[in-house]
Amino acid sequence: MLRVLTLAVALSLGGLPAQAAERVRVAATPGPHAQILEAVKPVAAKRGIDLQVLEFSDYVVPNEALSAGEIEANSFQNQPYLDNQKTDRGYKIESVALTVNFPLGIYSKRHKSWDSLPDGATIAIQNDPTNGGRSLLLLQDKGVITLKEGVGFKPSVADIVKNPKKLRFVEVDAAQTPRSLDDVDAAAVNTNYARPAGLKPGDAILREDPKGPYVNVLAVRSADKDKPWVKALIESYRSPEVKAFVEKTFEGAVLPSW
Repeated sequence: MLRVLTLAVALSLGGLPAQAAERVRVAATPGPHAQILEAVKPVAAKRGIDLQVLEFSDYVVPNEALSAGEIEANSFQNQPYLDNQKTDRGYKIESVALTVNFPLGIYSKRHKSWDSLPDGATIAIQNDPTNGGRSLLLLQDKGVITLKEGVGFKPSVADIVKNPKKLRFVEVDAAQTPRSLDDVDAAAVNTNYARPAGLKPGDAILREDPKGPYVNVLAVRSADKDKPWVKALIESYRSPEVKAFVEKTFEGAVLPSW
């Protein structure tokens, strides 16, 4: 595994090099995940970590890059999504800490409330099993649809057994759900894509309850999980400084788990 040490230029008073900072590259999706990691940077620096944030615009590449050793960690996904990726792709990746929760919302440009949606309305949901399933579970939780028993966290449209409003579902890439609002009656949009698109949590016509299994995680390769830099990164992320940043910056759209 590639490990790059950034040598400090300054010398200590005793004439010896200052302690080297270990570079840790962390992938995140644009928006809150990346913003939070930028707030982690100065905290991590105090613990000897030179944190570098790399932004990826989808949900697939960050795990590919982590598995390939191109980065040391990622922070963008919840546990059900990671479990699905590990099952499907055989990644040896582990979650090492809970981070923040992004309550999922369903938004509309055409309708001001869920009750105003007509029968046969078109709803865009994410095309990956975990996030698409999460949207369907939200609709079931709100009494909109009924799913087959035992579907777990990854139901599909085919698992819908009751659909009184005869809703039609369109599956699109998670990053494209905000754009789909011009073409559908409503769309399920993850918070990290909603905020950059100008969608506020209060604008959602349905919203996920804040508690549940979808708290996001910090992930590293299984071989690295017990290394000292991982502990330092976790402590930096879950620090009082970062918690204060999350609460002030996102005003309830993003919830710290610590």
